[in-house]
Amino acid sequence: MAAPEGPQPARVVVVDDDIELRGRLRAALQDAGLTVIAEADNGRDAIDLAAHFRPDVMIMDIVMANIDGLSATRAIAERAPTVRILLLTASDDVELGMVGLRAGAAGHQVKGGPARDIVAAVQRMAAGEPVVGPELTWRLIDSLRALPVGGQGVRPVRSKLTPREWEVLDLLCAGRTVDQIADELVLARDTVRTHVKRLLRKLGAHSQAEAISIANGIRATFAATSGDAPDEV
Repeated sequence: MAAPEGPQPARVVVVDDDIELRGRLRAALQDAGLTVIAEADNGRDAIDLAAHFRPDVMIMDIVMANIDGLSATRAIAERAPTVRILLLTASDDVELGMVGLRAGAAGHQVKGGPARDIVAAVQRMAAGEPVVGPELTWRLIDSLRALPVGGQGVRPVRSKLTPREWEVLDLLCAGRTVDQIADELVLARDTVRTHVKRLLRKLGAHSQAEAISIANGIRATFAATSGDAPDEV
C-alpha cells in the first residue's frame, strides 16, 4: 500500500514590477518549500492568474502600471475570494494598510526587509492566519470601538450578501448615491448598480429604501441584544 501523501506545499503567485525582487522572493519561497506557480508585473495579469490558478497566497505590490495592486486586490476578492493576498508596501503606512484590508487583502508587509520576513508571512497566511502588524491591529480595534451605538457597519456572521455588497449597502445606509459610492470604492457606476440589484434581490427588497430599512433592522436587533453580531441574513 502506498504511503499517504503529506500536505502539499502552498502555491504562491508573486506580483511585482521589480524583476530583481521577484527573483529574490521566488528563490526564498522555493528554498522554504513553497511552490511559486506564476509571476506577474502588473495588476491586470495578477487578476487573470488568480482566476486561472486559484493560488493559496498571492504576494501583491501596490504600485504598478496598468492596474495597481489595490484595484487588482478588489477584483480578485470579488472573483476568487479564496485567494489570500499579501500586500507589499514601501512604508509601514497604517492608513494604506487599512485601505488594503478593506480591498480584500489578508496581510500587509513592508518591503525592504529580509526576504525571510515575507516568506514567514506567506507561510502564516497559507496556514490560515492573517498577517497584520501591531500598529494596524490597534487601528482596527480603534475602528471597531468607534462604531456608532446603533450598530452601523455591523454585519451578520453568515450572510447571503458578499462583503462587497455589504460595503455598498453600508454606504447606501450612510446616504451615499450610486455615483458617490463608485467614487469612494473606485468602481465603475455600472458595477455599483449591479451590486445594488444583486443585494436587493438577495434581501427580497423592492427598493433601495427597503434594503436600507432591512439593514437598519439588523443593526437595531444587534444594538438591543448583548452585543453579538446577528447570526445570519
